[in-house]
Amino acid sequence: MTERTLRGKNVLIAGGGKNLGGLIAVQSAEAGANVAIHYNSESSRPDAEATLAAVEDQGVNGVLLSGDLTRAAAVEQLFTDAEAALGPIDIAVNTVGKVLRKPIVDTSEAEYDSMFDINSKAAYFFIKEAGRHLSDSGKIITIVTALLAAFTDGYSTYAGGKSPVEHFTRAAAKEFGERGISVTAIAPGPMDTPFFYGQETPERVEYHKSQALGNQLTQIEDIAPIVRFLATEGWWITGQTIFANGGYTTR
Repeated sequence: MTERTLRGKNVLIAGGGKNLGGLIAVQSAEAGANVAIHYNSESSRPDAEATLAAVEDQGVNGVLLSGDLTRAAAVEQLFTDAEAALGPIDIAVNTVGKVLRKPIVDTSEAEYDSMFDINSKAAYFFIKEAGRHLSDSGKIITIVTALLAAFTDGYSTYAGGKSPVEHFTRAAAKEFGERGISVTAIAPGPMDTPFFYGQETPERVEYHKSQALGNQLTQIEDIAPIVRFLATEGWWITGQTIFANGGYTTR
C-alpha cells in the first residue's frame, strides 16, 4: 500500500504558476509537499513568483522552473532541474494546454502544429520523463478536457490534441505499474479562467454554463481537490480519465 499523504513529498507541476496549476501548487504546499513550479515564458513569471511566495509561506521548499515543453529536451531538463532542487519527484502533474475554437476549413498548418505540440506532444514527453524520474509508487496526473466526450463543432484541434493523452495514460499505467506508479487524466468542463473566455461569445458561455450542475462553469476549486485525491487516497485509480465537469459531458 502506498502512502496516503502529501507531507514531505516532492511535487512537480507543469503550468503551475497560475490558474488551476497555481491552486494545485498552493494546496500541495498546504498539505506539506515541496513544490516545483513550471511556467512557460517571462510573461507568466510574475504570476509564478506570486505562487512560489504562497508555497513558501507554508514552510515548505519551492522552486521556479521555466521551459518550452513542446521540446522533448526541455521536458527532460525540467525533471532534472526539479530533482536537483527538491530531490526525487514523487508526483508529476501536467496542467499545460492551449485552446483554439476554429472551423477545420479555416485552421492553418501552423495552428494545427501548435495545438498538437502543446496538447499532445508535451503531454507525451512529460509522461515519458515522469516514468523515467519518478520515485516508486509515484503519481502522474494530466489535465485533459471534457470535450473528449463531446460531439460538437469548432474544437477539432483542441479535443483532437488532447485525445491521444488518454492512450498515453493507459499505456503508461501498464508500463509503469510494476513500480507502483499510477497514471490518470482529469477531464474538466469549460473552466472559469482566461484560458476559456477568449474562444467563446457571451452567448456560448451561457450555453456552456447551462449544460452543467448549478448553471456554472467548472471552477478550479472543483478540480484541484481531485488532483490531491489521486495523489493520495486515490492511488488505486490508474489508467483512467475522470470526467469531473458537473455533468457537462460523460460516456
